[in-house]
Amino acid sequence: MSRCFFDSAEWKNADAPGAAGQLKRLFYNKESRARFEAALDASGASAALFHNIFPVGSPSLYHAALQRRLPVVQYLHNYRPFSVGGTLHADGRLVQDAIYGSYWKEVLAGAWQGSVVKSAVFAVMLKALHRSGWLQSVKAWIAISDFMRQKLVSAGALPEARVHTLRHAWDAMPHPPAVEDAGYYLFMGRLVDNKGVVPLLDAWDALRAQLGKKTPPLHIAGEGPLSDAVQQRIRTNPYIGQLGHTGGETKREALRRCRAVIVPSTWWEPLGLVVYEAYDYSKPVLAAKSGGLSETVRHDVTGLLHEPGDVQGIVHDVLAMEATPATARLVMGSAGRQWLLRETSPRAWLNRFEEILAGALAA
Repeated sequence: MSRCFFDSAEWKNADAPGAAGQLKRLFYNKESRARFEAALDASGASAALFHNIFPVGSPSLYHAALQRRLPVVQYLHNYRPFSVGGTLHADGRLVQDAIYGSYWKEVLAGAWQGSVVKSAVFAVMLKALHRSGWLQSVKAWIAISDFMRQKLVSAGALPEARVHTLRHAWDAMPHPPAVEDAGYYLFMGRLVDNKGVVPLLDAWDALRAQLGKKTPPLHIAGEGPLSDAVQQRIRTNPYIGQLGHTGGETKREALRRCRAVIVPSTWWEPLGLVVYEAYDYSKPVLAAKSGGLSETVRHDVTGLLHEPGDVQGIVHDVLAMEATPATARLVMGSAGRQWLLRETSPRAWLNRFEEILAGALAA
């Protein structure tokens, strides 16, 4: 096996091509193709696994694979190459049109790098790629949830026979730490619009108005463009706290001691690994009924589900969790961990991936 990486940082260093050079390479990067083919020649690979190759990799990789008659397995951890921004989410709302090939809403919202012009160029590139026929090199597409697979197939974006569901595996802790409940709720993720940060903050204001001094704390772990918005709410709501970027022991302690993890995503979350993290610590999850989250969180069994962006839905779920006896919350968290152990075995994942790869090679 040989690895070939393309990092967006390559276009930000001193040796990066200028704006015109980047524009040209976005459509067809000869240098990236050469690196890809050199890696193929060195490894003698009989297939290629693509994952997030834009913008530096470019459509040139699909073209190279097609000319070499090399089967490609494309891993879809988001909705690109069927969405300019990769999320089908722009201006605070879901943009389904993109999977039908209409990108103008994403373009007007500046879905790629916050720029209308850059988004327009990216949209033209995607249109050209889909019309080129180069995606015929992809013999198997891997969606990370049934929801994602169904949406792409039903929209006609991909042929059903070539799209497979394979959720991420998880190497669960053999012996999780003792469960502790310090009474706070934990959000972990990028502080961006599609993660439901604003509805979450609004929900905590509503909880404070209703519960006063009995409001449970909300700890927000993460960084991103909405950090300032979080700070503003902290100044007016003492029950909201910001942990910033967390990792290592700090993250482990935050998970171990929380009452529940909240995942209020407003986009079609492909899967949501934060649910896996919560389950590994035997914690229930309060999640939006959005994308793959509706497959990993079982309502009233491993957590609670609310409609995406529904402030009152979040409030209702928090109040329900607060009213749930501690023993019942432990049962819910334990059910989540049992789901994790049952459904995310690395060995089972590898066996399924090998089946998909074999099918791609046969095709």
